[in-house]
Amino acid sequence: MSQNKNERRMKGWLSKHLQHSNYWRFSLDDKTRKFLTLFSKKVYQPDCNLFDYDYSEMDLGPALPIIDQAVEETMQGGGLVVLDNLPRDELTEEEFGFLNWAIGLHVGVPRPQGKSSQYLAKVQDVGTNYRAASGRGFSSNAKLTFHTDGADISTLGCFNTAKSGGLSMITSSIAVWHQFVKERPDLADAAQDELYYFSRQQEEAADEGPFYGQKLFEECEGLIFGKWNWNRLRTAQDLDGVPKFSKKQNEILKCLGEIIQRSTHLHTMYLKPGDLQIMNNNTVFHSRSAYEDFAEADKKRLLYRLWIAPIRSPRLPESWKDFYREIEPNTVRGGIRGHQFDGMCQEFDDKHAHMKGMSLID
Repeated sequence: MSQNKNERRMKGWLSKHLQHSNYWRFSLDDKTRKFLTLFSKKVYQPDCNLFDYDYSEMDLGPALPIIDQAVEETMQGGGLVVLDNLPRDELTEEEFGFLNWAIGLHVGVPRPQGKSSQYLAKVQDVGTNYRAASGRGFSSNAKLTFHTDGADISTLGCFNTAKSGGLSMITSSIAVWHQFVKERPDLADAAQDELYYFSRQQEEAADEGPFYGQKLFEECEGLIFGKWNWNRLRTAQDLDGVPKFSKKQNEILKCLGEIIQRSTHLHTMYLKPGDLQIMNNNTVFHSRSAYEDFAEADKKRLLYRLWIAPIRSPRLPESWKDFYREIEPNTVRGGIRGHQFDGMCQEFDDKHAHMKGMSLID
């Protein structure tokens, strides 16, 4: 039943592996929690822009070793980690969001996440129509289809849970790939060789088109990388210039979609306040059930999300370049630049890339 880190990266994991082991769960002790509480209250400034904080002020102290272990498992192991016992009751919403930002700055270089070029996103229902051509799931309470986010790493820090629902669902894309090859070897080459087209959901930057092509699975330097976003595949079919799915492609998508949601492969969890979920978008697919929220504003479901280009990242496959902009290892890559990526954003990227010893090629 047990797997080592290399096996998890090469073969993926099944739900039973997560159920019967705790390698993917990390916890902060009370001393570290107290340290992070004092740090957040001391350094957070209500009127300060996120870009204005000096990285030298971001001393996470005793939390650093466990954060590093969690990120190592995320990038070199199974791609999924939950770090719990972050201070939540002791912090305001804004202080908790700042703590997530500080952790992200340690992990790598945060990336913009959408039309507004936001680097720290509030995951909260504001009435977005997820099924629309411009729909995004993080601002909706609808059931989400399985997908990957737009950077190597995603983090979700939970501040409030929903009144009901909001179940987090995770599947190892590596395990899905191996199962698919085993069951449908006749389709394996087409799944690896053909481009599939994803909509940018009307959030493209000035130098980007409304859609991009990427392979669902691709090997690079001995590693398998997976890509999935059914909602963006679906909306791309209505865009000019995107070819309709062939019969074979429809068969591939149907088969993969079924494996992703099998009980043997799918692991579910409810995040609780103070949990930090960390995911590798190149090795896991994720989703979330619909939820009903509280009426009171201070009780509404709220998570803080970061997309991060981590230090010591691997080389990405060639077809990843259209979206990620860069595939070289240890580079600042990924994200959705959106419509408001400006000089301040570029200056932050440049400065933080230099501090983290990462390349910024684009």
